[in-house]
Amino acid sequence: MNVWVILLPFFVWLVVLTYYLYKTVDHYQRLVQRTNRDNLTEILDKILEELNLNKTKIAELRETLQKQIEQSIGHIQKVGVLRFNPFADTGGDQSFVLAILDGKDCGVVLTSLHSRGSTRWYAKNVKDGKGVDHKLSEEEEKAITNANII
Repeated sequence: MNVWVILLPFFVWLVVLTYYLYKTVDHYQRLVQRTNRDNLTEILDKILEELNLNKTKIAELRETLQKQIEQSIGHIQKVGVLRFNPFADTGGDQSFVLAILDGKDCGVVLTSLHSRGSTRWYAKNVKDGKGVDHKLSEEEEKAITNANII
């Protein structure tokens, strides 16, 4: 009886180890069966190759994205509209300023002044938020300041 008390824990331990070994071998077999590789080493090597390929592609995508970001600075990015009444003899805010700018606040400001007898249009070049050839009016500067990113 003394021998059974000593052998019983070893037997239980052996059964537990056998169970975990069987599960591990079964899991390994299922992993290998799903691929056309012979062993897990080949599978892991293939995964590492794909990982390196993915890293290369991600680096290329980052480079392409950076180029796109740099190019997009020159595209129209901000538009601002301001309506106002420049003359006391007209009713309502029928005149307006339209600011069309890129990412560096360069572009054009279009101003339409509406009076009783006529409507006049003015266009001014803008660079870095300032008038290039002509000084900007208060309304034009306000339209540039209030321009929203589109």
